[in-house]
Amino acid sequence: MMSHRSRFQTHPAASYKKIFESVEELNEPIPAVITGVIPSWLGGSLLRMGPGLFEVGDEHFQHLFDGQALIHKFDLKNGQVTYYRKFIRTDAYVRAMTENRVVITEFGTAAYPDPCKNIFSRFFTYFRGIEVTDNCLVNVYPIGEDFYAVTETNYITKVDPDSLETLKKVDLCKYLSVNGVTAHPHTERDGTLYNIGNCFGKNMSLAYNIVKIPPVPKDKSDPIEKSQVLVQLPSSERLKPSYVHSFGMTDNYFVFVEQPVKINLLKFLSAWSFRGATYMDCFEPNASMGVGRSVLECWSYKHLHKFRTSAFNLFHHINAYEDEGFIVVDLCAWKGHEFVYNYLYLANVKEEWEEVKKAAARAPQPEVRRYVLPLDIHREDRGKNLVSLSYTTATAVLHSDGTIWLEPEVLFSGPRQAFEFPQINYSKCCGKKYSFAYGLGLNHFIPDRIVKLNVQTKETWVWQEEDSYPSEPLFVPSPGATEEDDGVLLSIVVKPGAQRPGSLLVLDARNLTELARAEVNTIIPITLHGTYKP
Repeated sequence: MMSHRSRFQTHPAASYKKIFESVEELNEPIPAVITGVIPSWLGGSLLRMGPGLFEVGDEHFQHLFDGQALIHKFDLKNGQVTYYRKFIRTDAYVRAMTENRVVITEFGTAAYPDPCKNIFSRFFTYFRGIEVTDNCLVNVYPIGEDFYAVTETNYITKVDPDSLETLKKVDLCKYLSVNGVTAHPHTERDGTLYNIGNCFGKNMSLAYNIVKIPPVPKDKSDPIEKSQVLVQLPSSERLKPSYVHSFGMTDNYFVFVEQPVKINLLKFLSAWSFRGATYMDCFEPNASMGVGRSVLECWSYKHLHKFRTSAFNLFHHINAYEDEGFIVVDLCAWKGHEFVYNYLYLANVKEEWEEVKKAAARAPQPEVRRYVLPLDIHREDRGKNLVSLSYTTATAVLHSDGTIWLEPEVLFSGPRQAFEFPQINYSKCCGKKYSFAYGLGLNHFIPDRIVKLNVQTKETWVWQEEDSYPSEPLFVPSPGATEEDDGVLLSIVVKPGAQRPGSLLVLDARNLTELARAEVNTIIPITLHGTYKP
């Protein structure tokens, strides 16, 4: 199903609730039924992470990012496709299974001390501090020759990409001065990996560390052990760093946004001495940050440049690149300073459709934005638009107080229609001028279409099918491709009413026409991010 203007505004069957329900893991891979033709060159594994267990015993997880980590794999080999999934044996999962209750506090669900213990030991459990969750449900990606399932804490979990077995839990704090890192690192061709996380800087103030993990050393030792901090950037507010979910990278610069959603450190450190606090309780929208502003920062080895703009939430950068003395930054924005995650409690997304729509109408509005950051600034340029790139309407104006105010160009916008979970032809275009982004279309927060966006012309293509719920589309280039969009998109699609409700969808990235799908007789819950392993 493909159309330029396709919009299913109603979900009368309400079967989207199925993607937020618990499933069991599989004992062995199950074969898929293939329709269409999978390109003969496409042989590898699509690995995806997401929540797969939404309750333990009588206790329900509250937030979308609390469900226990389930790793999924579609294997493509010799024209055959199999599907497999297993729960990651995190401490959070193993202890929950053992005690039949939520043992470790998750993003939006509080764990209470063991009710069987006496009141004194329960009291001391609160004051001993927080056990940080290792529930790695957000993403899976390679570091060196190994694969790790991750969330946003300091714990990452090494997994076997073939058997999906859990191998070991790794504490990044042993190697780096970070409280956690994002689930969206950047990787160079040689395997060098960059990430960003917050840390304690000078005088107990909060800062952001950009970290580097080198490629596999000649002696084949673990590259994580050779991690290093490249630079430390101070937080605009001493004890309240911004929530950072991803960042941009060009040939010479790192780009990140200090958004007005702040982590209140004092609340964070004290919250666990009070009954029932979660990570979500420690976020606060900061309308006072320069009247609710966001700060875009770009850093090279020599310079830090700061730019201001009106407030927005940011989770996913699309791409950033340098052009004629400017940095062009494309990202998925949500207007305002209220935290979008407030709308992702399971009770909200599992409501009846009319209620889902009402809640989304109150939420920040999504749009794809392009910001342009000038690098060469002179005092005499005050009050003028500094952006001279011919192909964008984005502006940057130097104010008398020395700040540079940015206004974006909107590349994609629709009422409560988000272009999110963006992907590009990463190996060819990361940090380079590019044309195409691929995203998951969210209709009032419910994923119901795949969208291709030409960031230069703003033309869009849509794949959509009634009562079907796709996931982040991963781009895989054709062998020897010369065109940027010569390749396929891989997405897991759930069609709850179908005979075989779970499937791997293969689309031609040029026009979003369906090439093939591989269907399995099992529901697949929502997945967040993943990777293609050739």
